[in-house]
Amino acid sequence: MIYKNILVTGGAGFVGSNLCIKLKQHYSSINVIALDNLLRRGSELNLSRLKKYDVKFIHGDVRNKEDLEVGKIDLLIECSAEPSVMAGVTSTPEYLLNTNLIGALNCFEVARKKDADVIFLSTSRVYPIKTINKLTTIEEETRFSLAEEQPIIGASKEGISEQFPMDGARSLYGGTKLAAELILREYAENYGIKAVINRFGLISGPWQMGKIDQGVLVLWMARHVFKNPLSYIGFKGNGKQVRDVIHVDDVFDIVNMQMNKLHLFNKHIYNIGGGRKNSLSLVELTEVCQQITGEKVTIGTVKENRPGDVKIYITDNTKIFEQTGWKPKKRVKQTLNEIHKWIIKNKEYLKPILQ
Repeated sequence: MIYKNILVTGGAGFVGSNLCIKLKQHYSSINVIALDNLLRRGSELNLSRLKKYDVKFIHGDVRNKEDLEVGKIDLLIECSAEPSVMAGVTSTPEYLLNTNLIGALNCFEVARKKDADVIFLSTSRVYPIKTINKLTTIEEETRFSLAEEQPIIGASKEGISEQFPMDGARSLYGGTKLAAELILREYAENYGIKAVINRFGLISGPWQMGKIDQGVLVLWMARHVFKNPLSYIGFKGNGKQVRDVIHVDDVFDIVNMQMNKLHLFNKHIYNIGGGRKNSLSLVELTEVCQQITGEKVTIGTVKENRPGDVKIYITDNTKIFEQTGWKPKKRVKQTLNEIHKWIIKNKEYLKPILQ
């Protein structure tokens, strides 16, 4: 391990807190700092977990340059974000823009000043929505699937690769993350910072505080545990839209691999997700939740699409696989089983947040 002082922004969030804890489990002697504004409900529950593993917590906000003056750092893992694709649609975009764009710029400035390397957690949402929804799909009994032949470069039955066209609107959330990517690439080129950009698909696992617009696996499982209704929204309301899922532990494996040999990944962009074998539709998600919990809930139907909805998104992991041999270890049903056990174990704490 070449890094001694690691700053994880968004460090009390779902992904950030898990990365902090895993880092300390693997490298007990390093100094790990978690910075978070604790605005997302439920993030405060991670503070005791961080303390248990001797992660230093700083209550700060990436929007404030002063909060990022945390002492010596040689690696920045940028996880801070307003992660909802509906942000700026159902509410003012001010917080979204200031956090995801200005906040990211503040982080990169700190990295420049301290000569720190950067691992940036971006998103599959940087790809244009209308272009994704033009992909040729096959409607099957429980899901949409990607056809073998696709009219768009960078797309195949295996999913969407880094060559997918970028022209078009992608939501304000996706736009802010793409803009942050572009700024980071300029910083890497102009200031010699080592940096890698990971466009992760849908990340899930225990300790994600799922909401209706972000964290769908946890939301779905929690609604079954607490016996509350759900809805299939958009694409005729049949619940056949599909996403691939990557477990947060597999995210750590990627980050761990990159931070130990960052020179091999420097200035690269990677699409990373669960892939075709770890994809499922809402209908299939419902079936698995019923199997695990033994419960059925009322599911409504909303035929109209919401802004930003995509029919299918599957990550093509070919680039990262060919370079490293990496494949996700945890299958989606295992992820759902872990989420269920976590909810049951912490039911009283999670009930007011998840139901």
